[in-house]
Amino acid sequence: MQIGIDASRANKPIKTGTEWYSYYLIQWFKKLDKDNHYFLYTNVALKKGLEICPQNFKEKVLNWLPGRLWTQFRLSWEMLKKRKKLDRLFVSAHVIPLIHPKNTIVTIHDIGFERFPEIYPWYDIVYHKWAIRFAKHAASKIITISEFSKSELIDVFKMKPEKIQVIYNGYDKEKYRLYENKEIDKIKSKYNLKSPYLIFIGRLEEKKNTPFLIECFAEFKKQFPQYKLVLIGRHGHGFEKVKENIKKYNLEDEVIFPGWIQTNDLTRLLAGAKAMVFPSLYEGFGIPVIEAMACGVPVACSNTTSLPEVAGEAAVLFDPLNKEQIVESMKKIVSDQNLRQNLIEKGLENVKRFSWEKCARETLEVIRN
Repeated sequence: MQIGIDASRANKPIKTGTEWYSYYLIQWFKKLDKDNHYFLYTNVALKKGLEICPQNFKEKVLNWLPGRLWTQFRLSWEMLKKRKKLDRLFVSAHVIPLIHPKNTIVTIHDIGFERFPEIYPWYDIVYHKWAIRFAKHAASKIITISEFSKSELIDVFKMKPEKIQVIYNGYDKEKYRLYENKEIDKIKSKYNLKSPYLIFIGRLEEKKNTPFLIECFAEFKKQFPQYKLVLIGRHGHGFEKVKENIKKYNLEDEVIFPGWIQTNDLTRLLAGAKAMVFPSLYEGFGIPVIEAMACGVPVACSNTTSLPEVAGEAAVLFDPLNKEQIVESMKKIVSDQNLRQNLIEKGLENVKRFSWEKCARETLEVIRN
């Protein structure tokens, strides 16, 4: 079988959720399938390990000088030439090319642009709405990453339930794991983190509720003044409010922004945290939650969207709009040793449900069938 994969997202130099999803699936496809033939379509030469391919994988660079709309123009042109030879096309994030093989599978991660339109440029909203409506009719199968996201697609875009397959995300088991104290202490020293700290990983924006997290942390500090808050992620819509709240509550020396850090440092900083606090307002899945659990870090997170589904009984859940609940959760998770140990044990058990290998195997099954 000849299978095409849009590898452009996996090839981005800075990766967040959807990019890592695409990257890890391709890398696992290489390990799992030695029989079918794959074409990795990309706008620039593959790198960071993607270019290392077994004999049944071939890189196909499709140059496109304008940059934007590569999928709809350059990839479509390639599909026009190749679609009779391709048995399948897999698109890992949202947008199917206008011209595509009959059997095309797409992953739609979430529809946050519908629930939080204020944080997206108008042209992105228009394009995403069009892309999902097009996928509704053009895709032979739609994959999504949680039962919550499936319900969103049915509710908002009136998709047929039988057309949607839920396949959970995974996490990198080699990197997100338990670490020895000496490894953690070395990285904490590198970033001058001498105090105990809470951690948040994700885009620093209103959708992730980061400005409100600062406000809650200020209240938490009244009883636990020794704690710092470490925020790791790119700036997003509403980051100005994050800075305003830090100044308002005199937290300039208490909230730490390490900036972009290498994964090896990130995993150890995460493992050294007293707890992860994840008050996001909208998540299609929420990979940082299971990454924290895999590192043996207790988690307190929102009780909305996909997070209860992913966290299970292994996290303290709170209403992300309720300051009192969030602050109380933060206090309990750092002070109640029985609760902490219980969360750590349940978290390590919970993450057994998720892996990129499992995600890739289930996705391959959809592609093949």
